[in-house]
Amino acid sequence: MNTVIVACRTITDELNMAIKETSCKYPVLWIESGLHTNTESLRKRIQEELDHISNVEQVLLGFGYCGNALIGLKSSNYRMIFPKVDDCVALLLGSCERRKKISEEEGTYFLTKGWLDFENNIWAEYKETVRRHGKDRADRVYEIILKNYKRLGVINTNTFPIEDFLRKTDEIAKDLKLRQEVIPGTLSYIKKLLTGPWNDEFVVMNPNETITLKHVYDNAEIGQHCKCDCDNFNLNSKGREDEVR
Repeated sequence: MNTVIVACRTITDELNMAIKETSCKYPVLWIESGLHTNTESLRKRIQEELDHISNVEQVLLGFGYCGNALIGLKSSNYRMIFPKVDDCVALLLGSCERRKKISEEEGTYFLTKGWLDFENNIWAEYKETVRRHGKDRADRVYEIILKNYKRLGVINTNTFPIEDFLRKTDEIAKDLKLRQEVIPGTLSYIKKLLTGPWNDEFVVMNPNETITLKHVYDNAEIGQHCKCDCDNFNLNSKGREDEVR
């Protein structure tokens, strides 16, 4: 089947590895990272890419809901398939259920290499707050921000050298007063996206159909058990400064 993948740069390592291990030959159109802090900008950018696609039967979206950025996207003369996850954390952990279970064990702030490499992230925001307002004040602010978190959950998908990454995340954990813990990730969900079958873990859109809330939240359990952890990634410098004041 003539297929194209449209995916976020945040999962570059994982998607490339999954493509290699499944011998997938589909071309990938990458969407630049850094748009997740603005839902409308991300939606607009994905739609632009979708509008340029032609002569294919289906498009696989390598995205979670991303703060409902997928709502309103419209396919053209192809069907569109994407995973039922709020963001890449559940995608890289293998399921919404596993993410929920880990979070219930202990308040966990998840971190992936892709988010640290490509996105505005919590450490960058912390260091900017230190630069503007001093370490003592920054520490007080982030103690409030992270009051419900006890550990920094570093997701290891075995797609990159973990040792160098852990040295960096250990520094992050110390700055944020969290206990670092490595959490095994998996490529299983991404591989299912590439190969099918697309069961109830995926949304399958018909050609010329628009994604609505009904498509995304057609199962109440998804909204309850895979609630978006917006604090985990979508940090905003202005918001941090407001809290400092």
